[in-house]
Amino acid sequence: MNQTVLLTGANGFLGSHLTRELLRRGYAVRAFVRSRTNSPTLANLPIELVEGDILDADALDRAATGCDAVIHAAALAQVNPARSPALWAVNQTGTANVIRAVQQAGVGRLVYVGTANVFGFGTLDLPGDETTLFAGHRYGSDYIDSKRAATLLVEQAVRETGLPAVLVHPTFMLGSLDAKPTSGQLLLELYRGRLIGYPAGGKNYVHVQDVATATVNALTQGRIGESYILGHQNLSYRDAFRLMAERMNVQPPRLSLPPALARLYGYGCDAWTRLTGRPAPVNSAMVAVANDGHYFQSRKAIAELGLTQTPIETAIDEAFDWFNEHDYVTRRTR
Repeated sequence: MNQTVLLTGANGFLGSHLTRELLRRGYAVRAFVRSRTNSPTLANLPIELVEGDILDADALDRAATGCDAVIHAAALAQVNPARSPALWAVNQTGTANVIRAVQQAGVGRLVYVGTANVFGFGTLDLPGDETTLFAGHRYGSDYIDSKRAATLLVEQAVRETGLPAVLVHPTFMLGSLDAKPTSGQLLLELYRGRLIGYPAGGKNYVHVQDVATATVNALTQGRIGESYILGHQNLSYRDAFRLMAERMNVQPPRLSLPPALARLYGYGCDAWTRLTGRPAPVNSAMVAVANDGHYFQSRKAIAELGLTQTPIETAIDEAFDWFNEHDYVTRRTR
């Protein structure tokens, strides 16, 4: 009989790839999604679809009953506005509910999907890893802070109650099936000529399918209580935007945004939001993140979770091709 995996956030960008990877491996998938949400990337897949709210502990308890494992990929990844009680509710309280459900149902393994931002970052020459101390508190971002709190909840449950959990932490994912879209919105904005320049920092990029492969591997591989950064290539924003533009056959932004000027713009956006009550295009927390180089390395995940390293060019191509095929790409404005 196939093992059954409860997957929260199954209709999200990563969740859509996890669902397919689990099915490819012969797992039975119980997909936990929010009620009344559109799930086009799950259509016609041989899965058990369970509607519920991550904040409904009883619904999660019922969904976990009879499952052999749980992958908790549901999260709220909102960065604008920077402060929101909803982020804490979904990311921290929702994770607490998942932990409870795993324990109540006697599930054999939990794979928690976090974010590399819960670790300290490094430089291009010396990227951060799982031992680098958290540095995200400086930004005032409830997304980063709530995901850090959720990670600590899982680690605490491992230590104190023997929760059989492995923690995986993706960097910036690109690829197909980004229906919302989430990270792929960057490609669309670049294609449409809406990015006026590039900030001083950078980040680590990874193909979403590599993340899905390593995350499913974590059901049987990896050490309980350990965290694994799932990433690949470190690029400055300048180099990343040039690469993306080249793959999409458009011109990259040519204006370098000095950190001081970017900070001033961020503060101005904050003031505009306070005055109008409407979110500005960015906020000061987003600008502060963009001014830093969020560079990581993933040697541990490559060695212990079999993290593959697909070229980022492939991730960009697959993302853009999928957007084209599904009518996300409109006429360029530049």
